[in-house]
Amino acid sequence: MASVIQTLKKDWSLSASVAGFLAVLISYAGPLIIFFQAAQAAQVSDTMMASWIWGISIGAAVSGIYLSIRYKAPIITAWSAPGTALLVTVFPEMSINEAVSAYILSAVVIFLVGATGSFDKILRWIPNGIAAGMMAGILFQFGLELFVATNTMPFIVFSMLGCYLFAKRFSPRYTMIWVLLCGVILSVSLGRMNPVDMDLAITIPTIIWPEWTWNATLNLAIPLILVSLTGQFLPGMAILNLSGYDTPAKPIVSVASLASLAVACVGGITIVLAAITAALCTGKDAHELREKRYIAGVANGIFYLLGGLFASSIVIVFSLLPKELVAALAGLALIGAIATNITIAMKDDEQRDAALITFLATASGMSFLGLSSVFWGIVIGMVAHYVLNKKRLLSFS
Repeated sequence: MASVIQTLKKDWSLSASVAGFLAVLISYAGPLIIFFQAAQAAQVSDTMMASWIWGISIGAAVSGIYLSIRYKAPIITAWSAPGTALLVTVFPEMSINEAVSAYILSAVVIFLVGATGSFDKILRWIPNGIAAGMMAGILFQFGLELFVATNTMPFIVFSMLGCYLFAKRFSPRYTMIWVLLCGVILSVSLGRMNPVDMDLAITIPTIIWPEWTWNATLNLAIPLILVSLTGQFLPGMAILNLSGYDTPAKPIVSVASLASLAVACVGGITIVLAAITAALCTGKDAHELREKRYIAGVANGIFYLLGGLFASSIVIVFSLLPKELVAALAGLALIGAIATNITIAMKDDEQRDAALITFLATASGMSFLGLSSVFWGIVIGMVAHYVLNKKRLLSFS
């Protein structure tokens, strides 16, 4: 334990800490809003809502810190954003107790998928160009939101863009630190920070007993398993592998599902491998040296730990920032990741067309048979890859 602490002290950096903080900030400012919508649909109390936030935050914190230290990679875990969107559709017809039983069942099934190594085999079937096209498609919308934000806050967003360009030129390692400071200072100076009532307090989670029903299994558990594996673990592993980390999926999926199981009875939905926020922590903006970027994963977990301890109260702190500022931060922070994935997707002549089809399908936001554009982007891209590549088609047949 002492040696681990010494190593962390030696490798710790401000840039990696900021990358971890931004990942948490964007998670709380974005996907958490869907969680609030689900809570409103379920008509839960503020105390119960705080317990939900405690569960997803602590689950992500513990699993992310452990995996990042264990495998020396920025492994960012979070709660399932597409899974949370499912909750909005099942409440109030489904009780909270039924939902908890679905969380438990999905955690067990995902653990079995990870522990048996099945997910690693699936990943080996997907070419790098297709995986990169999928990731570029996922991140593309965040790049667009940077410029959409100029519709309501043009001065602040354009100033942040200018700061990004100059910082990238003269202080590349601390680019996002300067951009964050620029955005916050301008928002405060121009009175654009959101007014909130501050009331920080330690959160005590509430136990929710599961109630198994076929309704919960068919309408929540099974869809939750599918969207978690295809919409979170798949792109999450892709971004890790494309960033040069060869960590196998088996321990990541297994640990995340165990964390899901641990927090299910306090209302914590499935813990998964993050994709979008992970892109903030796996690039050079986190640290020039790849082997020291794991600190971003540890810092991310620590900030999640704080978020869990203070639960809904800490969310109030994040809600101070205007949504346009958060959108601009996300867009600017992900420019490097978007460029890297587009480059990889277009690099190989044999994969280029299929990768472009994957990118377009993923970026389209399509939804078919209840499955997201991320899933269909991979499926359509893989079909295109095997059809267009004669050698692949012959070997497949």
